[in-house]
Amino acid sequence: MLLPISRSVVKKVDLKNKNVLVTGAGGFVGSHLVESLLAEKANVRAFVRYNSANSHGFLDTIVKEEEKRLQIYSGDLKDALAVRRAMEGIELVFHLGALIAIPYSYKNPQDVMETNIIGTLNVANAALDGEVKRLVHTSTSETYGTARYVPMDETHPLQGQSPYSASKISADKIIESYNCSYDLPAVTIRPFNAYGPRQSMRAVIPTIIQQALRSKEIVLGNLHATRDFTFVEDTARAFICAAKADRGIGEVINAGSGFEVSIGEIAEKVLKVIGKKIPIRVAEDRIRPEKSEVDRLFSDSQKAERLIGWKAEVSFEEGLRKTITWMEANQHLYRPDEYVL
Repeated sequence: MLLPISRSVVKKVDLKNKNVLVTGAGGFVGSHLVESLLAEKANVRAFVRYNSANSHGFLDTIVKEEEKRLQIYSGDLKDALAVRRAMEGIELVFHLGALIAIPYSYKNPQDVMETNIIGTLNVANAALDGEVKRLVHTSTSETYGTARYVPMDETHPLQGQSPYSASKISADKIIESYNCSYDLPAVTIRPFNAYGPRQSMRAVIPTIIQQALRSKEIVLGNLHATRDFTFVEDTARAFICAAKADRGIGEVINAGSGFEVSIGEIAEKVLKVIGKKIPIRVAEDRIRPEKSEVDRLFSDSQKAERLIGWKAEVSFEEGLRKTITWMEANQHLYRPDEYVL
């Protein structure tokens, strides 16, 4: 029998002064998570992909007064020794590091597989051998593929409809197997389509917004596909809740808004907010292969509220306005006429 859905029954652990590692920390969701962890007064070690420019992505914008709690560690998830060294003295791991672009996975499946699968294996092994009390692993709603029923709960079948989704299914199963075989204290969060400030144009909402702001038309792929979009601050909070809750070990937990909207409808909403009228056009090169297209994603996230005391709080309209405002102020970061894989 399920417990009543209530946040009050979820006991929370204080993250103050906890030593935590975040992989993929310089990325879209990762940088928001790092900020949230710093606000919780955690000591954060941020694992970022090495590059010769010494760029740490959006972590370079972290306010100076928080730098004393933030340590940058550059490396590669495919390097087991680098991952093991990064995890020294760490109590809590948030594993967000991955190659996530689906069009890129069509062109370079081996790169995606090695990073997402071997990288996760390295994280699991290092966590098992270290002092880690909890590993929060990141899945994706893409592992479900096109909805066979809605709303989609955690028992929905997994479908590898792209090399990316196949790599994430494999990564999820590595974490599941390590929990079952070695008692790795891991919980898997399965976000549904995060969006918000800082997201790149490999995602559809920034693509729509930047084209609406700066182009004479909006060029997209499948306009009829629906998604369950969750504002990035809510997504980051789901990871925090998974780390702080006294339950969830061994579980897969959806983190979605329970709101379904088509890509075409989003374009119309963005144009309405901006106050602009331009045509919306479909480009064949932006459409996924027919059997690879995920036509519908729509979450059931009741388990998240029951187990870790989380539910989405930011409405799509509010989140969209916040995202548009940020992207208007940061247009220099984007090239609206370029199709980003």
